Amino acid sequence: MPLDLEEQEQLDQLKAFWQKYRNLITGVLTVVLFAYAAYSGYGWWRNNQALEASKLYETMVSAIAKGDKEQTLRAADDLQKDFARTPYAAMSSLIAARIASDAGDSAKALDYLRWAAKNASNDGYLALAKLRLVAQLIEQGSEKDFAEADLVLKESPITGFEALWLERRGDWYLAQKKNADAKKSYEDAWKKLDQAKEFPEEARRLLKVKLDAVGGVTK
Repeated sequence: MPLDLEEQEQLDQLKAFWQKYRNLITGVLTVVLFAYAAYSGYGWWRNNQALEASKLYETMVSAIAKGDKEQTLRAADDLQKDFARTPYAAMSSLIAARIASDAGDSAKALDYLRWAAKNASNDGYLALAKLRLVAQLIEQGSEKDFAEADLVLKESPITGFEALWLERRGDWYLAQKKNADAKKSYEDAWKKLDQAKEFPEEARRLLKVKLDAVGGVTK
């Protein structure tokens, strides 16, 4: 059936439009398709990574149960190396830091904590790593350790952990016998903690002990 004049005109306009913009249209479609493929592939990769990481984490847990320190730390190292973007890597690093510290290897413990404090993908693990790193550095007690701890504490607190950040700053002052500054930080932490009802009672009791040690809450 032959086209009438109006249909022919529309067809000619469409052909002209396609001739003018076909490269742009093809390019946009290609980008969209690649983006979708990349997203789908990333979703598969992420799920696969989490599955493989969980298996390695289970291996680590089994090694802990058997008291196999070497295998435990090796699993933590492998999780850091191969599955750094999964929560399992940060979790295992925190556990490995505790094991290394209990074994008297503070340098190794600090390495695990520094890694988690830099690479943890979960805010909770990130905050815990930084707070424990500061505590370990304070325990070390050298001028260099205090300086590193100070740098960590000067970072913005992870949301929800402001009270513990202030408490750790108080520990930092107290370790250097700056009792007045320690008391101020503990008092600020107490006010924050008093507003955060979700914190366990043990955290309040521990902070209260520290406050009492420097003279209690100022009325």
